[in-house]
Amino acid sequence: GLTMDHREEWLARTFVELADTLVADFDLIDFMSVLVERCAELLDSAEVGLALAAARGELRVMASSSERMRALELIEFQNDEGPCRDCLLSGEQVLNQRLDGAEELWPRFVPEAREAGFQMVHALPLRLRNDVIGAMNIFSSELRELCPEEVNLTQALADAATIGILQERAIKHGSDVAGQLQGALNSRIVIEQAKGIVAERRQVDMDAAFALLRSYARSNRTQLSDVA
Repeated sequence: GLTMDHREEWLARTFVELADTLVADFDLIDFMSVLVERCAELLDSAEVGLALAAARGELRVMASSSERMRALELIEFQNDEGPCRDCLLSGEQVLNQRLDGAEELWPRFVPEAREAGFQMVHALPLRLRNDVIGAMNIFSSELRELCPEEVNLTQALADAATIGILQERAIKHGSDVAGQLQGALNSRIVIEQAKGIVAERRQVDMDAAFALLRSYARSNRTQLSDVA
C-alpha cells in the first residue's frame, strides 16, 4: 500500500492524470482503465473492475486493473448475485465482505470467487444523482479491511468514473444514458477482440497486448476503439 507521505503526491498525480484524459479527445475506455489501475495501486493486493449496467440491466465489464480472466468472469458472473449486483440494486456500498461464511448471501458467487484466490470483496456504486449506472468491484486476495480513508478515496475514484461517463455524454451532445453506455460497451467488445489478436500475433499476454494498443492510440492521438 501507499504510505501517508506518498499518498498525497500519488493522489495529486492520479487526479492530474485523470484530468488529462478528460480533455477534448476523451477516450472513455482509456480513462476507465487508468482509473482502475490507480485504484488497484491504492489498495494493493486487490484486483479492481468497473462494470456498467447495460440497457436491460445486465452487468458489462468496462475496465479491469488486470486482464486476468478470473476477475473479469467474476464480474460477469454477478448478473444474478454478488456484491456488484447488490450494490447496483441498492445504491449502497458493499464493504469488507469476507467470502468465508458468505455462502448464504451469494451461494453461487462465493465458491467461484474463493476458487479464484480471493478472500474479501467490496463494491462501490457509480452514482448519477438517483441513478446507479454501475459499480466498482474490488476483489482482494488478502483478509485486509479497507480503512475509512481508503473507502473515501476509492469512492472518489468511482465518482470520477461517473464524471467521465457524463463528460462523454455531454461531448456527444446529450444522447441518452442508455445509448451512451451502449456505445461504450460496443467499443469495449471491439477492443477485447483486437487485444486477443495482438496477443496471439505478438505472442504476449493480454495485459501486454492492451498496453501496446493503448500506447499506440496515445502516441497517434487516436481513440482506442478506432485503433482496435
